[in-house]
Amino acid sequence: MKKTLLATAIAGALGVSAAAQAATVYDQDGTRLDLYGRIALGVQGGGQDEAIVNDAGEQVGQRKTSGSEFVDVLSRFGLRGSQQLSSDLTAFGNFELRPQLDEVNTDGQQVRNSYLGLRSNTFGTVQAGNFDNFYLDTVAAPFDVYINQGLELTGGGFQGRGDSLGYISPNLEGFQVYLMGKHYSGNGAVVGSEGSNSSTINTAGGAVYEVDALRLALGYTQDRESAGGSGENVYGGSASFEFVPGFSGRLAYEYQSEREDKIGVGMTYAINEWSFNLDYYRIESQGDLKAAQQDRGDSTSRNAWAAGAYYAVSSNFDVFAELYESDQDTIVDRDSSLSNVSDNLRDVRDNVYWLVGARYHF
Repeated sequence: MKKTLLATAIAGALGVSAAAQAATVYDQDGTRLDLYGRIALGVQGGGQDEAIVNDAGEQVGQRKTSGSEFVDVLSRFGLRGSQQLSSDLTAFGNFELRPQLDEVNTDGQQVRNSYLGLRSNTFGTVQAGNFDNFYLDTVAAPFDVYINQGLELTGGGFQGRGDSLGYISPNLEGFQVYLMGKHYSGNGAVVGSEGSNSSTINTAGGAVYEVDALRLALGYTQDRESAGGSGENVYGGSASFEFVPGFSGRLAYEYQSEREDKIGVGMTYAINEWSFNLDYYRIESQGDLKAAQQDRGDSTSRNAWAAGAYYAVSSNFDVFAELYESDQDTIVDRDSSLSNVSDNLRDVRDNVYWLVGARYHF
């Protein structure tokens, strides 16, 4: 089975230097430890200014955040280990840090993609810890090709990353199932308040079918109010196809009742050391969000787009440029409940976001 379509998407997301390999620190008697990472710096500008909200939840102004700035662009450092327990069973673990390298910063480091598990070719993979929502691995994956901004579909940080347990089925002639649950304990809530007496599990899942140059996916992710969400599930599907080597197209549909209805279409083209991405989204507000925008006289639809160009100077070093326009007049906190969507609707100043930079992979 060919995997060129997925490889093309990954090349777009990581720049064309995705071929850079992790360094193997130890590999003996079935035990292996790899060191991987990247140093990425750039200059960005544009995008949205931040709303200033008072204690009553009212917007009282905007804080400038869209000026040009020298930034760290998702640098990372990680360790990946595995041990062969039998001919069919492997134990594995991953630990990754996301530092903030653009300035002296003592609190800008994140722990991401840190988990452990067991992988079997016969029974599939079970993993636990801190990892992306599986909705990203299924539905949104073909559109997750931008280094920083540009993905309008629901991403990996949505009801994911931390306190999670996941299962991935074995690959059955190109068909795989993904299931996960993220646990919210209720600890920290005021005793007697809603959510303080019981835990909540927010689930997500999907299925992927890949054959030759075609990839199809369907998936969902819950967004429970008791887990800080809106109370309405996100549903979506995507299709991608590699028409000729180096050129692939993608199509997606995503729906969340009372929030937004999204249609996305895009392409990736790679030739020699160059790679290019271009995506367009038509987004229509739904339900309570649409009603709140109409009451304010705001637009209930928008046209978002993103574009990127990447050049591999070597297998380990690349330069890039990206543009993104979300076309937002108002925005609502994605984690707010539907009952108070009007109170959480904010005016935004939205300009074209731009990013240029370079990365070294190891």
